[in-house]
Amino acid sequence: QVQLVESGGGLVQAGGSLRLSCAASGIIFSASAMAWYRQAPGKQRDLVASVSSGGNTNYAGSVKGRFTISRDNAKNTVYLQMNSLKAEDTAVYYCNGHGWSTNWGQGTQVTVSS
Repeated sequence: QVQLVESGGGLVQAGGSLRLSCAASGIIFSASAMAWYRQAPGKQRDLVASVSSGGNTNYAGSVKGRFTISRDNAKNTVYLQMNSLKAEDTAVYYCNGHGWSTNWGQGTQVTVSS
């Protein structure tokens, strides 16, 4: 059974930083492309960043240069380092596969105060 558990969210002032973590189980993590998504209130869930099994990364234009996705295959964990946070980054952040997907976890709330 695949399980994804997100953590690391919180309340931060604009310009601040947060680091999100997503611990995965039930998959061959090292062979799995992973991604972070976010959903703001009243909006659809959008792709934020992805990382391939080989470590190649891609970012949405709105976060490029501010967010960094990374993975630690030894820990079955994918991270999202978020710097220079803006109010518009406020959302629930989820991890899931990229090019594949499983049930969504609870996500982690990120709130950026302006």
